[in-house]
Amino acid sequence: MKNALRYARFEAFRRLLGPFSAETRKARMAQLETLIGLKPGMRVLDLGGQPHIWNFVETPLHIVILNLPGIAMPAPPQSIHNFEYVEGDACDVNQYKDGEFEFVFSNSVIEHVGDEEKQRAFAREVRRLASRYWVQTPSIWFPIEAHTGMPFWFVMPEAVRAAFIRNWEKKLPAWTDMVKGTTVISRRDMEAFFPDAELLTERKFGLPKSYILYRG
Repeated sequence: MKNALRYARFEAFRRLLGPFSAETRKARMAQLETLIGLKPGMRVLDLGGQPHIWNFVETPLHIVILNLPGIAMPAPPQSIHNFEYVEGDACDVNQYKDGEFEFVFSNSVIEHVGDEEKQRAFAREVRRLASRYWVQTPSIWFPIEAHTGMPFWFVMPEAVRAAFIRNWEKKLPAWTDMVKGTTVISRRDMEAFFPDAELLTERKFGLPKSYILYRG
């Protein structure tokens, strides 16, 4: 009963967070459309994404969504965009040549690819595949952690986080694996990974919620 109540509260919190997250994405994509200067028919590579985020973009695009093998993708939605799904490794996109796309997009993916070497490889592929790009990652300084919904998750003692994870693994193993594989990246490291980019700090309530490195 105690575990059931804990997860019911967790699910309720996530549902309450949904509209807030949707509004954030809508504002983010509107800003992207302006800063990048999207043009109709532009060929876009979305690394590790899902099609629904593109509902907030009004310019019709040809969007290639790349994910690791085995990740289920929904049926392409009815949309102004043309979607194509491919399998691959975002840290080694060897099926595409330099500059093959007009724009590369990534939303909250680089923190999931692995250690610093993998993060650097991811950044190199982004910059190799297009001259224009947009890479977003959550900030460690925002009070509510983006993946867990937990307050001050990354400043908790490691032993406390480990205890939460042990409990989550019993009920939500796949989601817990995602949490365990998340490494939030500092603003300084993001700027080092993308030295030719502009930094955009997304803020809520005056606090940094995420960092966007973009080149238009």
